[in-house]
Amino acid sequence: MPDGITGLLLPSYSPELNPTENLWHYMRSHYLSNRKYEDYEELMTAGTEAYRRLTPEVIKSVCGCPYLERAG
Repeated sequence: MPDGITGLLLPSYSPELNPTENLWHYMRSHYLSNRKYEDYEELMTAGTEAYRRLTPEVIKSVCGCPYLERAG
């Protein structure tokens, strides 16, 4: 770690500190849950398709955190 930089360990689940946690939850609940995947390739295909269905509007809505936005 460079001088003057202090690393902080985050809790394993901390959506308020890592907004992408909310995106993973959205993808699981909307596209990936309650399914059986025959193999790794099918799982990767489903994940890729779910990712491609995300729009900028959905990402902004799901990951938006007013407390992280810059003021003024």
